Amino acid sequence: MDNAIYTALSRQVGLQRDLDAVANNIANLSTTGFRREEVIFAEYLKRTGPDHDSISMVRPTARRIVEDQAVLQPTGAELDFALEGPGYFQIGRGGAVHLTRAGSFSLGPDGRIVTPAGDPLLDLGGAEITVPPGTTNLALATDGTLSADGRPLAQLGATLPAETGTLRRVGDTLFAVDGDTLPAETATFHQGMLEGSNVSAVTELARLVEVQRRYESTKGFIDREDERIRAVIDTLGR
Repeated sequence: MDNAIYTALSRQVGLQRDLDAVANNIANLSTTGFRREEVIFAEYLKRTGPDHDSISMVRPTARRIVEDQAVLQPTGAELDFALEGPGYFQIGRGGAVHLTRAGSFSLGPDGRIVTPAGDPLLDLGGAEITVPPGTTNLALATDGTLSADGRPLAQLGATLPAETGTLRRVGDTLFAVDGDTLPAETATFHQGMLEGSNVSAVTELARLVEVQRRYESTKGFIDREDERIRAVIDTLGR
């Protein structure tokens, strides 16, 4: 195959992954606590043989989680929490700590504060939070102190990955961290509010149109190259 087609195909594969990321962002436009993604591309050189020049190709190397603050929406619900500033709530799942910005919680049958999927909310030290039976009032202070009927119950903590790029999506709003975490000391907690998605419909639709145009342009180039090669083969075969 012609080297130009190899290069174009590598670009088309990358554009397809970019298109998938944009489509997923748009699909989660209204998902509480969703963080949009961007695909990171890198150029690399590939040798075509011992006596040939290398060719430049493109490769999608990673997906970056964009951590821009989204709008906080009042709900008035006692167990709806939101974070303003950097950081994530800590959630327990499968014996490991996961992170989320989706703060819609409820009381489980055993008194634990859990996500809609049943995963427990964890305090600053990584312990599950259980509300005493008969509690009539839960209050969350801006510093993360959770009180039950006026008595301190737990200290929530906002957590950040220690290194950029180590967040790994394991659900629409749930993340694992490939590495250490640090406390996000400047985060502010809000009760009776939820953070929306940080996806901008206008931005993502513009990206969608741009990626589709680039994909079609690359496809057109590949088709023309294929026709050119077929014409050369046909001419030489006469």
